[in-house]
Amino acid sequence: MAAANPWDPASAPNAAGLMLDHFIASGLVTQEMLNVSKKSASCFVNFSRLQRITNIQAEIYQTDLEIELLRLEKDTADVVHPFFLAQKCHTLQSMNNHLEAVLKEKRSLRHRLMKPICQENLPIEVVYHRYMVHLLELAVTFIEKLEIHLETIRNIPHLDANLKNMSKALAKMDILVTETEELAENILKWREQQREVSSCVPKILAEENDLHKHDIIMPPLPFNSKVHIQTINAK
Repeated sequence: MAAANPWDPASAPNAAGLMLDHFIASGLVTQEMLNVSKKSASCFVNFSRLQRITNIQAEIYQTDLEIELLRLEKDTADVVHPFFLAQKCHTLQSMNNHLEAVLKEKRSLRHRLMKPICQENLPIEVVYHRYMVHLLELAVTFIEKLEIHLETIRNIPHLDANLKNMSKALAKMDILVTETEELAENILKWREQQREVSSCVPKILAEENDLHKHDIIMPPLPFNSKVHIQTINAK
């Protein structure tokens, strides 16, 4: 049962209640002041908020812990999960059965390994026939290119020397290209000079014939000597 509020005039009359009635009657205390005094203090409100914040933080920490546990379980599922463990056990059992079969046939296998295989057919299951066809194609291709691969491997130690020789050959080729271009330019110039000479010769011959007809002796023109010299140089 809740205790009576001494500041409530409606509660049972006591000394405090009588005094409070006296103050209210005299106007020293109003009803608003009494209502304000009934409100809880701010420190208690902050304390309750702090308590709620603490509870929320504890819930967040618990949730993070559960999430971390779930991640750890996911990362280690292939180790601890029964499904993956069953698959691994089945694989190990198959390997164990194969090894047992090998150990049982150890003597016959040893004899087969000691005896060279020549002109014998190896039994291959039907499911692997298509893979064998592909394997044989790869083997034929490899044998055809084996000599090329071996030659490439043999040339690996001499690769630096081959590169240097190639660089020298390229440099010589550049020099030859430059000389060929210069020679081509000289040939074109020589052709132009020959055309000029060919066009001038008929005129000179005609002038000499005219001079011979009139019995006039003219000294040789310098143009002829110049043309002759240029022709010799071009040749």
